[in-house]
Amino acid sequence: MIAATFAGEPCFEDMKTFLKILLFVLAGLVVIHVFPVLLLPAMIAVVTMLVVGALMMGGVAAVAGVGLALLAGLLAVALVILAVLAPVWLPVLAIVGLVSLCRRRPKAAV
Repeated sequence: MIAATFAGEPCFEDMKTFLKILLFVLAGLVVIHVFPVLLLPAMIAVVTMLVVGALMMGGVAAVAGVGLALLAGLLAVALVILAVLAPVWLPVLAIVGLVSLCRRRPKAAV
């Protein structure tokens, strides 16, 4: 029994299903129609990320270049110091070598 306040269904159940399907089809058509507009922010984001990535790679390359130049300079300074101090460390090295040749080695325990 149906109350008098709520009269029966205003339309058939099949009609409601048809309207739902029609609504979804129309919504799909609208989405397909405005897809390029919806895709624009994604394209802008991708381009922005590529530009930022390129700038960061440029910064990394600059830092690496400075680091390698600094390393080459330190190596050059070390070689100059070795060349300048060669009159001191070469005779010391020769004496250490002669002492190690002349020194008797202890016998290894078996």
